[in-house]
Amino acid sequence: MHAWLCENPTGVDALTWKELPTPTPGPGQVLIRIEAASLNFPDLLIVQNKYQMKPELPFVPGSEYAGTIQDVGEGVTHLQVGQSVACLSGTGGFGTHTLAPAKLCMPLPAGFPATDGAAFIMTYATSHHALVDRAALKAGETVLVLGAAGGVGTAAIQIAKAMGAKVIAAASTDEKCALCTTLGADATINYTRENLREALKSLTEGKGPDVVYDPVGGDLAEPAFRSIAWRGRYLVVGFAGGPIPSLPLNLPLLKGASLVGVFWGDFAKREPQANAKMMGELAQWYGLGKIKPVLDRTLPMSELKAAYALMGSRSVKGKLVMVN
Repeated sequence: MHAWLCENPTGVDALTWKELPTPTPGPGQVLIRIEAASLNFPDLLIVQNKYQMKPELPFVPGSEYAGTIQDVGEGVTHLQVGQSVACLSGTGGFGTHTLAPAKLCMPLPAGFPATDGAAFIMTYATSHHALVDRAALKAGETVLVLGAAGGVGTAAIQIAKAMGAKVIAAASTDEKCALCTTLGADATINYTRENLREALKSLTEGKGPDVVYDPVGGDLAEPAFRSIAWRGRYLVVGFAGGPIPSLPLNLPLLKGASLVGVFWGDFAKREPQANAKMMGELAQWYGLGKIKPVLDRTLPMSELKAAYALMGSRSVKGKLVMVN
């Protein structure tokens, strides 16, 4: 097998494509021949030693991938050789093969291509957990999605619309806003040339959004929170914009609003039955055509460093997927 190996987490340039022994699965593991792997923001942080999870060196980055099971370890009875699966295990995806915990594998039904499978779990699980479980979103409510053209943003638009909500999508270019409209957004805000607060006031007739979905952080957080509706829920999803914002605590007091943390990874570990039910519902929605990953492009696995550069330039719409 071959894989991109991180032996020193000083950045993308330190990654090297190396031939490694093809491993044998141990108890509870499966060996997957990787067909596709997506690039997520944590994949950038982890090779810079900036992510909260710090794997033992050396490691193969690539948190999310899909492919075909080639071998199963002892005790694995619910998966079989030849079965198509998607997996989000944190590392291992940027190569030709990897060992994965069987319990983290999501069987892919017929008609679910590996490119979609590799771009599915992290974004849709995060957005469903955020909007449905943490925000208790109701039909007819208004959701503001920040960073709406990114991976989790595009998933959030689709899930909110599937729940019967009105969606205001905020993005950094007119092109990205246009993409959000094709996904079902009811209105868009280009926050590089529009005042976010004024636009929200106009679009909601002064009420403000009931739910703010924020994977960006940075300078957008405070104006978005100041615009939130009475009893609004502000979802803290991530900080792709860079700085972690500091919010004055009088803001939730004045709006009777909730500041809600979203950590899908720990939810999946702590509440596995609820997570499995959620993933089943998402797979059903995919089959019904309610949701579908937005793929900016696919690139050969050999062009991983170019893909990292694209992600760092903030030019990606949806997900980048590497293919073998």
